[in-house]
Amino acid sequence: MKRKDFTIVFSGLNLGEHQFTYELDDTFFDLFEYSDHKNLKGVVDVTLNKHNTFLEFTFSLNGSVEVICDRTGLSFSQKLDNKFDLLVKFGDEYNDEDDEQLILTHGDYQVNIAQYLYELVVLSIPQKHIHPDVLSGKIIPEYEAQDEIELEEKKEDDIDPRWDKLKNLLN
Repeated sequence: MKRKDFTIVFSGLNLGEHQFTYELDDTFFDLFEYSDHKNLKGVVDVTLNKHNTFLEFTFSLNGSVEVICDRTGLSFSQKLDNKFDLLVKFGDEYNDEDDEQLILTHGDYQVNIAQYLYELVVLSIPQKHIHPDVLSGKIIPEYEAQDEIELEEKKEDDIDPRWDKLKNLLN
């Protein structure tokens, strides 16, 4: 997979809507020297709506990537589902400083969307990685289970002995 695989030549396209599909895997991450996650399996559907003076792109990602749970250390497949819209206009100077708008020079006839796909994937990965079994209660992380045991032991140890003497009065 190469960056040029993500170049869309729009100059020969008719006005209206055009569909493109990109299948992403770990070789896509290699293009950006990104190694925080692995086992990327994703499909990005790209809709290009070509107008006389501008282009509208809609990117829709569905897939998964392997992440490590922050609580248990277990790896799991994190679902990815995200959308992103990009407006491409034409001007005297190239400008990609705006996240939602790209300005190409008047003579440009193609656009490379690799960086936008990369950002779509990376921003779809949650900051916190919590295994689905932790969320459903099927797995209790070791440190939480240990904390519960210590808390129960502490409750038993924290009983003031004077209360025990008072309890003896009831008997």
